[in-house]
Order: sequence, then structure tokens, then C-alpha cells
Amino acid sequence: MKKSIIISALAIAAMGMSSCDDFLNDNRYPLDQQTNNPSYWNNESNVQKQCDNLYLQFDGYATSEFYFATRSDNNASGTGGAYVNWVNVNVPSSSSNWNSPYTVIRQCNYIINNVPTSTLTESAKAKYVGIARMMRAMQYYLLVRRYGDVQYVDTPIEPTDNEAIYQPRQDRDVIMDKVYEDLDYACKNIGSGSKTTWSSDLANAMTAEICLYEGTYCKYRTLEENYKAADGARAEKFLGYAAAAAKAVMDKNYSLNASYIGNYNSVSLESNPEMIFYKEYKQAVLTHSQIQYIVRTTLIAGMSKDAFDSYLFKDGLPLAKTTCNKNDAGYVKKGIVDGVGSTAIMGDMLYIGDLLAERDQRLYQTIDTCLGYGSTPTPEAPDAGMTWARYGSDRLASSTGYLTRKFDNPEAIDWQYRQAGNYTCAPIYWLSYVYCMYAEAKAELGTLTDADLDASINKLYARAGLPNQTVASLKAIEDPANNMGVNSLIWEVRRCRRCELMFDRDFRYWDLVRWHQLDKYDTTKYPNIRLGANIKNGTAPYQYMEGDYMKATPSNDRIFEPRQYLYPIPTQQITLTEGAIEQQPLWK
Repeated sequence: MKKSIIISALAIAAMGMSSCDDFLNDNRYPLDQQTNNPSYWNNESNVQKQCDNLYLQFDGYATSEFYFATRSDNNASGTGGAYVNWVNVNVPSSSSNWNSPYTVIRQCNYIINNVPTSTLTESAKAKYVGIARMMRAMQYYLLVRRYGDVQYVDTPIEPTDNEAIYQPRQDRDVIMDKVYEDLDYACKNIGSGSKTTWSSDLANAMTAEICLYEGTYCKYRTLEENYKAADGARAEKFLGYAAAAAKAVMDKNYSLNASYIGNYNSVSLESNPEMIFYKEYKQAVLTHSQIQYIVRTTLIAGMSKDAFDSYLFKDGLPLAKTTCNKNDAGYVKKGIVDGVGSTAIMGDMLYIGDLLAERDQRLYQTIDTCLGYGSTPTPEAPDAGMTWARYGSDRLASSTGYLTRKFDNPEAIDWQYRQAGNYTCAPIYWLSYVYCMYAEAKAELGTLTDADLDASINKLYARAGLPNQTVASLKAIEDPANNMGVNSLIWEVRRCRRCELMFDRDFRYWDLVRWHQLDKYDTTKYPNIRLGANIKNGTAPYQYMEGDYMKATPSNDRIFEPRQYLYPIPTQQITLTEGAIEQQPLWK
């Protein structure tokens, strides 16, 4: 019998981890060993293990979620590789993007369908079902934002269940309504927990994220490119859900961490007051290579000029309106020492520290104060604003000249652990992210007030060294760079989100999808996403230039295609469902 990819992994990870160390070791069990009998589900330890195994769905620094987004206008590759082209160029035969979520959904459905009939207490039943429904919602959200209409199953189907296996795709709006029902149940029933375990705060943060996506997607989508017309009433409903969920988190006992960069480069986030939920890494137990990739001599994908120019100046105004010094050309700084206690001279540097001092301080904590390109020397630590990178005579190199320091923690991690085995912890949901979601939802609804700004992004501005703003002042900015067809208030709220979440996960790509602005990735229309630093005062040449600016990937262009708003359905899935599923119209 033919079997749909929905059940290609026939069962789930039956036994999760029984301790934090087990989780960190990422122990996985064969997916065909699902125990399914009443006595199994009557044992709370077994149920806990089933839920704990779902932690593995949260990606952190061990994946490409942070910094390494393959589709971005925030950074640019110098190799002509993944940072240039779209992820989906051809229709694939099969794809884990379709298959993997259904494996997790099946695991969730086992919990959801079996726990209610167990002998556990009613509160325990509600908690575990809430966890499973939250994670099922997460998986359907991932499927819907990639593919639109998908198959929906809410029971643990078997290989003989032909009706479920061969069903056609269901309307994505109907599925997202069910996603919200799952999330709402989770928010009300999971309860309290730590920053590395399940909690209703986590559920509310996830609800804000998913409902903000749904609300804006439905507001800006088009029939021609998304196969469904904009729906203002639906958008308003989900934006209201998003604002309420974000406010529920904001009303809890969280506060901003004093250090912006401290959210990303710390070996422990337990005492960080901003963290709602984070992924924990431990030395020699569960590690990643995040720092290794940004502190190396191999050419890294540096920040684009487009991203650099998106940061406000210290007067709270953008590039076109500021009265601050808007010079972006560094100057040669003589005789930088190596920063490890010696007086060895590493060489002359093209220094931009003074330029960064004129701008939003999130920029200063995201990139280095010296440029790295060609044969320019890079010292270990000439000042507090540089990545620590000791390579002797070798130099760090960036495709745009801008070096990334946001994730580097030289103070707490020995050099050997910055080369491999990094153990800084990764934020998954945190307060500044929630502030951005709250302000955007309210702005899109047209209900954002000065009090809302004071409760959210004005706190982010204060941490970034920017002046307080009002709704009126944001509306009055009218940045000429606004190319998204939205009012100045929404544009500025989106700018704050971009800068706050620079290089974080794959937010930027999906933001442009939900705002229906994916054409902004077209390098022929928006060349600044391929340009880098102004090096006119540098002493070292660079191979590719456009005027005074470095130019990444000079021989490759990424041209916008409307079909990119939705992923193509894998051909194997179409075949296995015997025509019940059809290809996306623009991918035929």
C-alpha cells in the first residue's frame, strides 16, 4: 500500500528525557516504539517524558536560526552561494519541511487523545494536554506559513487509515483557527514553570508570535500571489489576539536586561530578567558553533548597507532626517595593540567606532568597531566594541567589511570553546521580542497610544540610547526610505523590530512574507542589500566595489518571483496521495 509522507515516520519518539542532562544530550528513541495502552498513560512519569521530548523542536544556536538566514537583506554573502538565491528554486521530490512537522503532530496527538482518559489528576491532564496542543499548534503554524493549505489531522492516524492519509489539503484559514484554539487552551492550562520548561508565559509568547503573523498576513495577502484575498475582519481578530497575548506576558514579572548583547552571548540566562524561555547549552554536554562561524578568517556574510542604514541616529531620526554626523566612512586608526596584555602592534585599522557612537547603540553591540576585509588586520581586543579573535597574522574577513560581534562572549568562554563546543545559551522567547510584537499589533490595529509606546518600544529605545517617542512624533518622521506603502508609524515600529532582532532566527524573511514585501529581496531593485561598508579611507584594496562601498556577490542577483510566497508541494507527496493534493498554481 502506498503511504503518505504524513505517516512516513510511523511512530513517535516514545521515550523522552528524564532529566536536564538527558535533554541536553539530545537522546532520541526509535520512532516506531510508541507505547499505547492505558497503564502507560496512567504513569505521569511516562507522560512527562513524552512532553519533554517535544523540547527538541525548539531550535537554538545549533541550527541556522541565528545569523545564518539563507534569505536575507540583513547580511550578504561574498561567495555567490545560499545568501544569493532563493531556498526554493525547483520543486523538490521530498522535503523535511513537509514531513517533519507531521511526525511531531502525531506525537502530540497521542498525548492529546490518551491523557484525558488516564487516571492522572485533572490539573495534570490539563497541563500535559496543553503542552501537546501548544506544540501541535506550532507545527501547523510552520506548515501553513510555508505551504498555505495543508492536510489536517487531530488523531494519531495509522497506515491503514486511508481516509486520513489521502485527504486533500484543508483551507489554511480553517487550520489557523484550530491553531488558535490549541494555543488558547495551552495559555489557560499549562501553568507556571521555569525559563527552560513549559509555562503559560511561553504559550502566551508563542500565541503573540503566531497571531501577529496571521493577522498581518491576512491583512496584506493578495489573491494573485497568496491564493487568498486580504481579509480585514480576520486580520483585526488575530491582531487583537496577538496584542492580548503579548500584554499577558508584559504584565508578568519580567524586565529588560541592562545589556542588549547580554541576551545573546551569555553562558547562562537563568538570572536574565528578560528571558521567558531559552535553550540551555552546557560545556561538554550540549554545545554549538555559533561563535566559531563569526570569529574566523574565512569570509563571513557581513551586515548589508541596507541594514546598517536602517538604524536611527542618536537624535531619534533616520539617515535622511538626522542632524547628527551621518558620515559612514571610517578612518585609519594607528597602532592597535593585540589586547591580551602585550604591547604588540597588530597594525592600522579602518575604525568606525566614532560613527557607531552617533547611532542606535544596538548597532554598536551588533557589529565591531573596526572593519575586516581583504588584508586589513584585525586585533584581538582594541576596545570593548570588537570581537576577540586571535589569529596571529591572519585577519578576520567579512563580505561587507562589517564584522559580527553580537554572539561573541570572550569574557566567559575560553578561546578553545569559541572555535568549537560553544556553550552560550540561546534566547527563544524574551521580553524585547514581546514588546515588538505588542507595539506592531497595536499599530496595525490603529489603536497604538503613547502609553502603549511607553510600555513597550520606548523601553527598547531607552536601552539603545535613543530619545523617547510619541505616536505623533513617529508619524511625523516620514522617512523617505519608507518603500512599503505603510504609514510612518507602522514603518517606524517595523524598523525598531528589525534592529532589535537583527540576525535573530529567521524573523526577517517571514516578516517580509507576512507584510507582502518579499520583493524587497530583489537585488536588482534594491542594490543596497548587496553593498557593505564605505572604505574610501582604507589602505587595503577590495576586489569588488561600487563607488566607495564594498560589494558582495557581484556576479549573482536574486530576482523576486511571486511564487516564493509559498513553498512548492513535494512531488512525492502529490504522487503518494494519488492526486488528492495538487501543486501550488504558481509552481506548476
